[in-house]
Order: sequence, then C-alpha cells, then structure tokens
Amino acid sequence: MSEIPLKPISREDIHKLESALLVGTLFRIEALEEVLKNPEKRLTWVDSLAVAAAALAREKAGMPISRIAEEIGRTEATIRNHLAGKTKAGQLVLQTYQRFLKEGVKIEVADIEELHKKVDELENRIKELENKLSTVKSKLEETLAILK
Repeated sequence: MSEIPLKPISREDIHKLESALLVGTLFRIEALEEVLKNPEKRLTWVDSLAVAAAALAREKAGMPISRIAEEIGRTEATIRNHLAGKTKAGQLVLQTYQRFLKEGVKIEVADIEELHKKVDELENRIKELENKLSTVKSKLEETLAILK
C-alpha cells in the first residue's frame, strides 16, 4: 500500500488523498446511515462526498477555489460550502481528514452488525408510524362520516 500524503504536491498525491478521504468517509457509520435513511438520495449523497473529498484534497495542495471548482465541475459556492463544513458531506470529509492528521491514514469499515441493528430500528420505527397514520386516517374518516 502506498503512502497517502496529507499535504499533496503532485497530481498523483492529490488523487491518493482524494481517494483515501472518499473511502475513509464512505465507511464511517454516519455516512452509511445517510445512505440507509434515504436510499432514493444514495447517488446524490455519494456524489456530494466525492465532491467534498476532491475539493479538500485540492485545497490541501494549495489550489485556489476557482480552480478547484473548474476541475471538479461545481460552482465556487458549492466548493466553499463543502470546505467550510456547511454541508453534511463537507463536515464528514473534514472530520475524516482531521482523524487522518491525528491517527494517520487508517480506513476502518463500519461494524455490519451495528448497521443491521440500525436498519432494524429504522424499519420498526417506520412500521410504528405507518400504524399511527392508519389509526389517524380511520378516526378522520369516522369523524367526517359523523359530520355528514
């Protein structure tokens, strides 16, 4: 495994840091929970993480925001928001980078059992809410029938 530079100099170094940030962030429990919570937004969420990782790697290489935005194909505002941690993706990528600075580049995979428990909890919560909604609908229909 090659070393991941936290202050990239070359284009190759930028790509190494970008990849490490993306993978390191994707396997964090917080990122996986986002995917599980909103499966319909999965592609946009992963894209946001990729953009945030690419932006941070280029910023650490000393690139100006205008060039980062041009290279990645996003607006300067989007890049600024990710780099400032104003987006969830930007926050998670920044946290991953801080962890890399503190502990070195270690990519940990989230505990699958823990993820299954969270999925089960979310599914149970959804069932509870569906039952409550059904009860409310029935009561509303009864009330409307009485009022007619």
